[in-house]
Amino acid sequence: MNHPKKPIVSAQLSYHNKNFLDGDDARPLRILAEYLEPLSRLKHEEIHDTIVFFGSARIKEDGPLGKYYHDARALAKNLTEWSQNLEGSKRFVICSGGGGGIMEAANRGAAEAGGSTIGFNIGLPHEQRPNPYVTPSLVFEFHYFFMRKLWFSHLARALVVFPGGFGTLDEFMEMLTLAQTKKLDREVIILLYGTEYWDEVLNFNALVKHEVIGAEDLKLIHRVDDVQSAFAFLKERLPKEKEEDFPAIAKIKDTIQQKA
Repeated sequence: MNHPKKPIVSAQLSYHNKNFLDGDDARPLRILAEYLEPLSRLKHEEIHDTIVFFGSARIKEDGPLGKYYHDARALAKNLTEWSQNLEGSKRFVICSGGGGGIMEAANRGAAEAGGSTIGFNIGLPHEQRPNPYVTPSLVFEFHYFFMRKLWFSHLARALVVFPGGFGTLDEFMEMLTLAQTKKLDREVIILLYGTEYWDEVLNFNALVKHEVIGAEDLKLIHRVDDVQSAFAFLKERLPKEKEEDFPAIAKIKDTIQQKA
């Protein structure tokens, strides 16, 4: 026996109507919320810019690739201790995808240095639970991958890519494409950490050979193999000055002024 479809009817305000908000018709609202809610919280926390760590959630502290866990932890700690001595609001805050492995290591190192640290988490079937080292007020939960990736790029001044799988490659290539096509309004330093691993996994020279990228595109990537080199490179290249406003707010102000 077929039952008639029950309409979504409510006397409450539409933005309090959970059935509506969870339905297909409200998808644009949910997408917008995954932009505006992080924007509000990050502004409140005075997060000005970030250093993003990418890498596998499957790398264990005592596993075969454990060296990279320890290096990510140490680099995040060094960067956080250094950035805390810079003037202005919170600068170069360590940011990860919020999960385990390299993400956990990065958040852990920043927390051990006494700094704030961000986790842009996303629910996955088997592996993505927020790690305990993310600053509680800076744990974000996303449903949409593309909105999560927007926030990875939105405040990033540098990207450190440790060994990883499909997810790491996806995030890395997206940021690399944005840099190559000049869709970012600022320089984002891209460090590829672990030459031995990445030379086995990726053959960028073959892309140049087949003329699908230019040789100059390889200059977007900087290779590092140890904490000291990565730390020294980032300290030298990261801009010490800061914009007056939270970047996203500054863009809105510029748009309003141009139209006025």
